[in-house]
Amino acid sequence: MATQMHAATVAQSQAEVNYLNHARGLKSWLLTLDHKRIGLLYLISIALFFVVGGILALLVRLELFEPGQTIMSAETYNHVFTLHGAIMIFLFLIPAAPAVLGNFALPIMIGARDVAFPRLNLASWYIFWLGAITMLVGIVTSGLDTGWTFYTPYSTMTGSGVTWVVLGVFILGFSSILTGLNFIVTIHKMRAPGMTWSRLPLFVWGLYATSIVQILATPVLGITLLLLALERILKIGIFDPALGGDPVLFQHFFWFYSHPAVYIMILPGFGIISELIGTFSRKGIFGYKFVALSSVAIAFLGFLVWGHHMFVSGQSATASTVFSLLTFLIGVPTGVKVLNWVASLYRGSIWLRSPLLYALMFLFVFPIGGFTGIALGTLGLDVPLHDTYFVVAHFHYVMVGGMFLSFLGGLHYWWPKMFGRLYNEKLAQLAALLIFVGFNVTFFPQFILGTQGMPRRYFDYVPEFTTLHQISTVGSWILGVGLLLVAGYLLHSLFKGQKAPANPWGAGTLEWTHTGRIPSPHNFDRIPVVTRGPYDYHLAEEIFGNGRGEGNGVVVQPSGQAQQSHSTT
Repeated sequence: MATQMHAATVAQSQAEVNYLNHARGLKSWLLTLDHKRIGLLYLISIALFFVVGGILALLVRLELFEPGQTIMSAETYNHVFTLHGAIMIFLFLIPAAPAVLGNFALPIMIGARDVAFPRLNLASWYIFWLGAITMLVGIVTSGLDTGWTFYTPYSTMTGSGVTWVVLGVFILGFSSILTGLNFIVTIHKMRAPGMTWSRLPLFVWGLYATSIVQILATPVLGITLLLLALERILKIGIFDPALGGDPVLFQHFFWFYSHPAVYIMILPGFGIISELIGTFSRKGIFGYKFVALSSVAIAFLGFLVWGHHMFVSGQSATASTVFSLLTFLIGVPTGVKVLNWVASLYRGSIWLRSPLLYALMFLFVFPIGGFTGIALGTLGLDVPLHDTYFVVAHFHYVMVGGMFLSFLGGLHYWWPKMFGRLYNEKLAQLAALLIFVGFNVTFFPQFILGTQGMPRRYFDYVPEFTTLHQISTVGSWILGVGLLLVAGYLLHSLFKGQKAPANPWGAGTLEWTHTGRIPSPHNFDRIPVVTRGPYDYHLAEEIFGNGRGEGNGVVVQPSGQAQQSHSTT
C-alpha cells in the first residue's frame, strides 16, 4: 500500500513538472532556450512598452481636449506623439503577435519540441532589448520630434535624437529577421509526421506569410535608416536636398518596408482570428485553402503598393494610377478572409466566450479600416484626405482594431495554456465591451474630423473641432479603463485564478489536445502523429468535448485513436 502511495506521489510530482517550474531562478529564464519561456519574456517586454506608449497616447488626447495649450507646449506635444508612434510601432505592434504568441504556440501547433534554432531565438530577444535600449537612449537624452516615419529632410536637420533612434530601429530589424528565419525553417523542417501543409493551423500559415515579409522587407528599412544616420553623422548627400540628396527617395525606401510591415502586424492577427472562429463556432474554417493561401498572396502583394503613400509627393500620374489599382487588388485576398470567417460562423455552434468576443469585434472594426483604406487608395479621395485625421482614424482602425484586438483575443485564448490558470470570464467580457466602446468613441469621430479638414499631428485647432476632439478624448479614457481591467484580472489569475483544464475550449490543435494543463519543457512525451485537420470538429464530440470545456486531457495515440482522460481540475 505504502509502495503504491509512493508511486502515486512520484507520478503526480512528475506529472506536474512543466516548462514554468522545471528550472527555477532568474538565470534559468535569462538563459532559457525554451521557445515558450522566450515567448513569455517577449510578453513581459512588450507589455512594458505598451504601457509607456499607452500613457503617451492618453497625454496626446488630453492635450487636444481643448484648443490651445492644455497640458503641454507645442514642442513637447511633437515629442510626445512621435514617441507614442515610435514605441507602439517598433516595440509593440511589430513584435507582439509573432514574438509572443508565435514563439509560444507555433512549435507545439506543428508537433515540434522547439524552434529550429533555439539559441538564435534567445539571441533575438536580447537583440530586441539592445535595439530598444538604443532607442531609449536617444529619446531620453535628446527626444524625438520627427514623427515615427522619420521623414527627410527634417530628420536630417533636427537636433533631436534621430541618430540614436534610427540606430535602435536598425538593430530591432535583426531581431525581426532572425525570428522570421527561425519560423520558416521550423515550419519547413520540423512538422510532426502527418502534419501536411493542408493540415497546418491557420495561425501557422499567418506566421509563415509574416516571416516572408520580415525577411524580405526588413533589410530595406535597415539600410534606409543606416543611410539616414550616416547622412546626419558624415553629411553625405543622400536624402537632404541641401547636400544634393533626394527626400522623396527616402519615402520610396521607407514605405517599401513600412507598408509590408503593416502585414507583419496584421497577418498573424488573421491567423489568430481563424483559430478563434474555428474553436468557438466548433466548425471547420470555410474555404480553408483560400484562407491559407490568401495570407501568402497578401504578403507578396504587400510589396507592390508602397506608392499609395506618395500620391501627393510629386510621383507621376501613371505611377499613382498603377499603385491605386494594386491597392484595390490587395483588398481581394483580404475580403476572401473576412467572407470565409463569416461563412464559418454561419450555423456554427457558437460559444460566446471572451476570445470570440475579440474576434467578433475584429470582424466589425477591421473592415471599416479596410474600406477606408480603399478610399485612401483612390486618387480623387486621397488628395483632400491626405495628412488629415481621416488617415489617423484609418490607421488605428487597421492597427489597433485589427492587430491589437486579434492579439488580445489570442492572449485570452492561449492564457490558460501559458499559465495553467483561468481568468474571470465575466470581467473579461466587461473589459471587451469597454474596449470596443472606448475604441470606437475614440477613433470614429476622427473620420469626421478628417473629412472636415482637421490636419493630423497639429498641436492646436479651430474651435469648431472642439466637440469631436472632446468625444475622442473621453473615448480614450474608456479604452484605458478597459485595458486596465484586462491587466488587473490577468495578473490576478496568475495568483488566484482557478486551475485550467488541459483543453478548456475543446479546441482541436495540438497544443490543446496533446499537452498537459501546462506544457512540459519539451512539449510532448512523444511526437504526435497527425491524422486529421486542425478544425475537424465533426469527427467526434468525445474527442474535443462539446464546447464547454469537457474535452480536456485528450491523449491521441500515434495510431490516431483517441482516448479521453479525466479532467485535471
